[in-house]
Amino acid sequence: MPDDEFKVQLGQVIPHLRAFGRSLSGNRETADDLVQETLLKAWAARERFQAGTNMRAWTFIILRNLFLSQMRRARFKGEWDEMAADKLLAAPASQDRHIELNDMQRALLKLPEPQREALILVGAGGFAYEEAAEICGCAVGTIKSRVARGRSALEALLEEGDLNPRSETTGKSDLSALQEIMDEVDELSNR
Repeated sequence: MPDDEFKVQLGQVIPHLRAFGRSLSGNRETADDLVQETLLKAWAARERFQAGTNMRAWTFIILRNLFLSQMRRARFKGEWDEMAADKLLAAPASQDRHIELNDMQRALLKLPEPQREALILVGAGGFAYEEAAEICGCAVGTIKSRVARGRSALEALLEEGDLNPRSETTGKSDLSALQEIMDEVDELSNR
């Protein structure tokens, strides 16, 4: 096929290539880059195009292969995200950890005993639901229900801040709050 005729046929498929590129990539700029690269590759391989065959199908195959190649390469190349990098490189302040742990302990004490036991065994103790059910002497479904309701109630208590005054736990360090919770795990698991 003469170059002039090839150029005309190639120009006729550009709108179709852009639509196909956009449907693959979902991005106008990426689609335009794909189309441009497709046109360059098609022009470079024009001797291999057989006159009388479907130009659109031939160029679609080139575009699709380019897109797949870019996707394969993109798996190994990460995009730099300034916000994510800042979060990774900055360590969170931990001055309030002891307050949060004391708040958690005070909130746990406000829960009904069955929910508190289930949460402490499953959450702090790391017991499986089956093990916690055996310790508490109830069905696995009951433990799952208690844990779910306990988590919801605990979250609500912590968000609302409706806890006993901190003065009742004044002087307790985060280690003693954690130790009290873990002591309760030991006590419950030794039943």
